Amino acid sequence: MRQLTQRAAARAAILVLASAALLAGLTGCDGGHTDSAGKDQAPGEASADSIRVTPRDGAKDVGRFDRVRVTVPEGRLERVTVRQIEAADPVDLPGRVSADGRSWTPLPGAHPALAAKYGVDAVTVDDSGRRAARHTTFTTTVPAHRFIGYFTPENRATVGTGMIVSIDFNRRIKDRAAVQRAISVTSDPAVDIAGHWFGDRRLDFRPRSYWKPGTKVTLGMHLRDVQAAPGVYGTQQKTVAFTIGRSQVSTVDAAAHTMKVRGEGGRLLATLPVTTGAPNRTTYNGEMVISQMYDVTRMNGSTVGFGGEYDIKDVPHAMRLTRSGTFIHGNYWTSPDTFGSRNTSHGCIGLRDVKGGSSSTPAGWFFDRSLIGDVVKVVNSDDRTVAPDNGLGGWNMDWAAWRKGSAL
Repeated sequence: MRQLTQRAAARAAILVLASAALLAGLTGCDGGHTDSAGKDQAPGEASADSIRVTPRDGAKDVGRFDRVRVTVPEGRLERVTVRQIEAADPVDLPGRVSADGRSWTPLPGAHPALAAKYGVDAVTVDDSGRRAARHTTFTTTVPAHRFIGYFTPENRATVGTGMIVSIDFNRRIKDRAAVQRAISVTSDPAVDIAGHWFGDRRLDFRPRSYWKPGTKVTLGMHLRDVQAAPGVYGTQQKTVAFTIGRSQVSTVDAAAHTMKVRGEGGRLLATLPVTTGAPNRTTYNGEMVISQMYDVTRMNGSTVGFGGEYDIKDVPHAMRLTRSGTFIHGNYWTSPDTFGSRNTSHGCIGLRDVKGGSSSTPAGWFFDRSLIGDVVKVVNSDDRTVAPDNGLGGWNMDWAAWRKGSAL
């Protein structure tokens, strides 16, 4: 499920993880940068059938003076945000919507920063009030022979107890030990924290078990002049601090069609009826971590191998669980008696909702009480366990195996 619109209300920890390429053959709502969801087509179409973003989604090495623009062929742009993400101090690229509402451009003299990653979030609305949404990302040029790491969570965020510190590098790291040695993750109160490399571009950190609520965590990136490969040196000197919030762990039983939401001390907060992946497109088992939250997103089956089965432009209360596209989200187009009785999705976890979303529905209730970093665990699904590098899936690896992935 891709093509997202970020939650407009300020939330302390809205994170955006780097989008992954389509992983062929995986179940779940997998795909490119346009998102996918349940089987049925949503009634009605929003006015903007295509929100055009320049640079293209996933573009790399965008120059400081390259064009940045958002346009729509019909309807009007309700809001556009171009924000530096995965940064210690995220800032917006200032811009404005044209008088006719059809385009957004940066203000005169405003340009994206170098060695930065940006998220573009745009929402259009037609005369009937129907909305369409798109989320894209692009990264700007890193000066020659330099490397940087795009990290999550963001500075000053409050996150759930399952948060994993994840760093994606813009270049291949050959001397992993030197790079890992220059990065520190510490906590108060202190716990044992270990790093684990997934390939030569990604380094994650986690403790042995979930963080305790109230823990203060600090990420130090002392990469300036660190040599990652012959002739390639680091440029970052950053300190990022975040706080672990209250505990919330939710267990989805795919066979029972329920999700039990538990808070501090394992206290049961609610049992919600759900629908998960249908028999031929089942939902991953295992522990997944909420990494993005959006109040509305577009879900298009053509990007995930389901052809033209669906194109739902206003899926409410969407929370990303994997990089490959598994979400837990609101669903208004399926019969209410489906939830709690049948599995009908394309691999995602559906909660009953209404068109436009409502805080009084199961989906709205869960969304309003969730944080980036909360754990959603799936059991009793006829599928394999989610891979540890698919999203923040590192909790599916035992501590001994996790430590073996360290370069130190």
